[in-house]
Amino acid sequence: MTDPGDLADQVAALRDDNARLRRLLDEAGMPDSLRHGLRNTVAMLRTIMHRSAESAQDVETYVTHLDGRLSALLRVQSITDMLGEVDLHALIADELLAHLVREGEQATIAGPRIRLRPKPALSLALALHELTSNAIEHGTLALPHGRVTVSWQIERGESEPILPLQWDESGGTGVTEPARRGFGTTLLEDALAYELDSQTTLVYRPDGLCCRVRIPFTARIGRLAGPETAQDEDDESV
Repeated sequence: MTDPGDLADQVAALRDDNARLRRLLDEAGMPDSLRHGLRNTVAMLRTIMHRSAESAQDVETYVTHLDGRLSALLRVQSITDMLGEVDLHALIADELLAHLVREGEQATIAGPRIRLRPKPALSLALALHELTSNAIEHGTLALPHGRVTVSWQIERGESEPILPLQWDESGGTGVTEPARRGFGTTLLEDALAYELDSQTTLVYRPDGLCCRVRIPFTARIGRLAGPETAQDEDDESV
């Protein structure tokens, strides 16, 4: 159990760090939008480091998992810095490819064209990283015949559209629910609910994990980029 004194010291240290960061950003004259985005990224980095340390069994495991999580985060951050949005299909394909899982071979990716805003893109990138790395370390993608299908669609909700995103593994053998609740499960069930107001369902089948995330598809999450949008962009790039 965490000592109350240690917890108070950690909170005080985080507040001091945030105050120093705000002063530095003010002195640099950074625009409010960039300053807010940077603070969000730094806060997420801190969370990743602390949670990775809590779930790691040794230093080597901690370093390996932390490096993978930070790499996933930075890949998406570089795209949002340049483009302001992230294509959902590309987000999934890039994360799988970073683990040498190629679309059309071990992976199938299907769904309408969606562009995500920066903060939801970062959250989903981490979730996809956890699903992919887990499938390679302990699950279906560790086997020659293992495959994963990632699919999504837009559904009509009671008050707003819903984006159901499904990760569906197949071809595995003897997949079971983990004995303890690690970083990945906490991220998928708790962190996504907090960041995206989503609902996550995990089903551990013998041949692979099925993860379904239902996200309210509001303007703060992203937008549907249809054929008309794509044509307009092509015209502007000429």
